[in-house]
Amino acid sequence: MSRARYGRKKRLMGEINVVPYIDVMLVLLVIFMVTAPLLSTGVKVDLPQASAKAMQDDDEEPFVVTVDVDGNYYLNDDEEKLTSPQEIKAKARAVLNRNPGLPFLVRGDGEAKYTFVVQAMVLLQEAGVETVGLVTETPEN
Repeated sequence: MSRARYGRKKRLMGEINVVPYIDVMLVLLVIFMVTAPLLSTGVKVDLPQASAKAMQDDDEEPFVVTVDVDGNYYLNDDEEKLTSPQEIKAKARAVLNRNPGLPFLVRGDGEAKYTFVVQAMVLLQEAGVETVGLVTETPEN
């Protein structure tokens, strides 16, 4: 009798149980939905308001130099300030060599000194950028 019990082989199951995978997927979906809004980083800048024509929306991200109230410079929503304004020129020149059609923008705080914003524009032009745009907010009615 014991031989008969051990002599039988279990038939292999040819199906995959996907229920645990669906559970894991749903947990990951909830985690990503909760953490995604927290990942939006950048430097807090109060942009000046102006009624201006909006830029054409291209697929490529523009090269953005941000100037905060204290005159610190940041590149492309990076929260780490640049140690030297000359870094703007070096990085802009490198980006311009790789992608000459990329738009270059200066995003200056409304309370920042005009000198800091103009210096960022001058550094971009010294790097070879022909046109520099300014980022503003549309005024509320």
